[in-house]
Amino acid sequence: MALLSRTPAESRRVRLQDPAEADGGEVTRLMRDSRHFHHPWVSAPCDMTAWRRYLERVKRDNEAGFLIRRRYDGALCGVANLNIISYEALCSAYLSYYAVVNMQGRGLMKEGLQLVIRHAFDHLGLHRLEANIQPGNESSVRLVERLGFECEGYSPRFLRINGRWRDHERWALLAD
Repeated sequence: MALLSRTPAESRRVRLQDPAEADGGEVTRLMRDSRHFHHPWVSAPCDMTAWRRYLERVKRDNEAGFLIRRRYDGALCGVANLNIISYEALCSAYLSYYAVVNMQGRGLMKEGLQLVIRHAFDHLGLHRLEANIQPGNESSVRLVERLGFECEGYSPRFLRINGRWRDHERWALLAD
């Protein structure tokens, strides 16, 4: 947790925003522009039908979605999600995310994910977050490593992305 407290709130360059229908045009345009950056790792919503499906999903009690925006101008940096939030004995969620291509390499997603992680641990009371990353997605691996996640294993054919079952590495971060 010490890693999360390194960036004082007043110096953060990003903020979280709940996604809304009105954000759809901007998000889908930027995701279409970023499609080459995301492929084959993730399939982000690139049209309004996909955006509305996304909004319906994050309204569920066991899902949460966040837009990561730059503070000074509100520019969209990326999207982060807490998926399959579970309480009781498991007390965990899956973390997923995708960046806007022209915002990459500036540390903005790292700061945004720190806020999402803090929300998961401090506000939702979760104990564990897991990020599943396809082998070869070096940018994503470097990002979770900088956030303090540790690789716990390998899951063959774990998630279906872009119509194919894909292998993933399991990365986890614990609250304690």
